[in-house]
Amino acid sequence: MMVLYSGTTCPFSQRCRFVLFEKGMDFEIRDIDLYNKPEDIAVMNPYGQVPILVERDLVLYESNIINEYIDERFPHPQLMPADPIMRARTRLFLYNFEKELFVHVSTLENRGVTDEKIRDAARANIRDRLAQLAPLLVKNKYMLGEEFSMLDVAVAPLLWRLGHYGIELPKSAAPIQKYAERLFSRPAYIEALTPSEKVMRR
Repeated sequence: MMVLYSGTTCPFSQRCRFVLFEKGMDFEIRDIDLYNKPEDIAVMNPYGQVPILVERDLVLYESNIINEYIDERFPHPQLMPADPIMRARTRLFLYNFEKELFVHVSTLENRGVTDEKIRDAARANIRDRLAQLAPLLVKNKYMLGEEFSMLDVAVAPLLWRLGHYGIELPKSAAPIQKYAERLFSRPAYIEALTPSEKVMRR
C-alpha cells in the first residue's frame, strides 16, 4: 500500500492528497508535524521536506513527481494528457507554476521570513500572476479546457489559501474565483482537506 507522509497545512502535501482521493484507491496518510518532524523524514528525503510517498522499496519526494507516478500507476481517471505534446506542455506549465507562483508560496509559508516587504512582494507576485491566468478561464472549465488535469491539482492549494496569505485578487480576476469554486466543490478535494486546512477559509 502507498503511504503518504503529509503536512497537515502544507500546500504541496495537499496536492498529493488531492490526487490520491481523485484516484479513489487504497492508501495511508501519515500526518507530519512540520515544526517537529520525525527523524526518518530526513532519511527518506535529503531536503527534510514533505510530501514523501513510500511504496515498498520506492521512496519519492517533490509533489509533482509523486503525482505523476500515482497517475501512471493508477491511470483512471487520467490527470496527465495522453498526447505527448500536450503532456510536455503540461509539464512546462507545472514548471512555470513552481517558478512563478510557488516560489512565492514558499516565502509566505516560511516562518523565518519576517521582513514584511519581502512578504508583500511575494503576495503581489502571486496576485499579478494569477490575474494573468484569468483570461484563460473565461471560457475554459479547467486549465486545459473541459478536462480536469494535473494543472488544476497543482494550483488548487494556492487558491484555497489566498485569504490565509492575505492576497486579494483584482476584479479582473473574477474568472479565477469561479474556477476556484469549481475545484473546491469536487468531492475528492473536500475529502483531501485536513481540519487545519478547513479553517483557512471562512
